[in-house]
Amino acid sequence: MVARISDALNAYASAATRGAAPGLEPRDQVPGQTFGQMVQELVTDAIDAGRASEQVSNDALVGKADLTDVVLAVNNAEMSLQSVVAIRDKVIEAYKEIISMPI
Repeated sequence: MVARISDALNAYASAATRGAAPGLEPRDQVPGQTFGQMVQELVTDAIDAGRASEQVSNDALVGKADLTDVVLAVNNAEMSLQSVVAIRDKVIEAYKEIISMPI
């Protein structure tokens, strides 16, 4: 029985040293951009594109912008909004899948 306990202690000690291997140490900061930061940046870009589209449209009304500029700005704003909506839909879908998982 004593041999089995010492084998278990050795196994636990061996497993504990494996946790300190390179790449497995705890990190203080998340490397790169987090998902929340990415979504926040995407939403901010979509808002900026919408505002730029409104500005170009206003400029076209007073004769300062060409129709091509208006079409490009509106198209850019629409694509940004579609990206935000697509990501929102995927996040909601993932949330629903997680909630429906049995515990």
